[in-house]
Amino acid sequence: MTDLEELRILATAIAREAGELILAKRAAGVRIAETKSSATDIVTEADRASEALIQDRVLAARPDDGLLGEEGASREGASGVRWIIDPIDGTVNYAHGLPHYAVAIGIEVDGVPAVGVVHAPALGLEYSAALGGGAWCNGRPLRVADPVPLGSALVGTGFSYERALRVSQTTTLTALLPRIADIRRNGSCALDLCAVADGLLDGYVEEGIGGPWDYVGGRVIAHEAGADSEVLTGVAGRILVVAAPAGSYPGFRAAVEECGFVESGASKERL
Repeated sequence: MTDLEELRILATAIAREAGELILAKRAAGVRIAETKSSATDIVTEADRASEALIQDRVLAARPDDGLLGEEGASREGASGVRWIIDPIDGTVNYAHGLPHYAVAIGIEVDGVPAVGVVHAPALGLEYSAALGGGAWCNGRPLRVADPVPLGSALVGTGFSYERALRVSQTTTLTALLPRIADIRRNGSCALDLCAVADGLLDGYVEEGIGGPWDYVGGRVIAHEAGADSEVLTGVAGRILVVAAPAGSYPGFRAAVEECGFVESGASKERL
C-alpha cells in the first residue's frame, strides 16, 4: 500500500524548494517565455524552471511514479502514483508582483486524488492534506466555515483569458450575484479551494479551469477540511469546478445550476 503521509511530506518539501526558486526568480525580474490561449495567458521562465525542479525531485525520490504538469511534463508511471503539478498557479499575479500565487501539487493513487500541497511563498501559507489525515495550514488544522444562507455567502470565482468564454461567465455571474453576499476573484484556483477549506470563502465556482493541475491538490485539501466539490462540464463546454462546505453544498450547487453554469446532462467527478 502507498503511504499517503510519506507522499505528503515529500510533496511539501518539494513544493517549498520550488517556492524558494520562484521567489528568487521574481526578485531577479520576470521574463515572459510565451503566451497560450491569449495575450494575457502567459508562461514565465519561472514556470518552466519550477516544473523542471519538481519533476527532477520527484523522479529522484520515486522513479516509478507518473507525472502530469501544466507546462508539458508528462510521464507514464508503473507505481499507480501520479503527480499533477502546477509550477505557478496564478502566473499573471506572479508576473505583476501580486502575492496571490502558489506551487500546487496533487497526487493521485490508482486514479484517486489522495494528497494535496499548495504552497504560497509570497503569502507565507502552506496548505497540505492526505486522505484520512485531515487538512493543515502552517501546522494548524483546517475546517470549513459553518453553513450560511446562500444570501450571506462569500463566493470565490475566476475569469477565463479567452474573450468568448468571458461573455458566458458574465451571464452566469450576473445571475448568481444577486443571490449571494459577494464575489471575490483572487486569481488562483488552488488557493481559492484552500480558502474554502480554511473557512475564508463559503463557496467557489469557476468555468474555464486550465486542467487538473489547477484543482487536484486543492480539492483534496478542501475535502479533508469538510468541503464537497465536483468537477463538471460548464455551459461553455469547459472544466467547471464547484466547491462549498458539505453542509451548504447542496443549496450552493443548486444555485449554480439554476444560474446556468452547468451544461445539461454534464458528467461529473466528485471527491
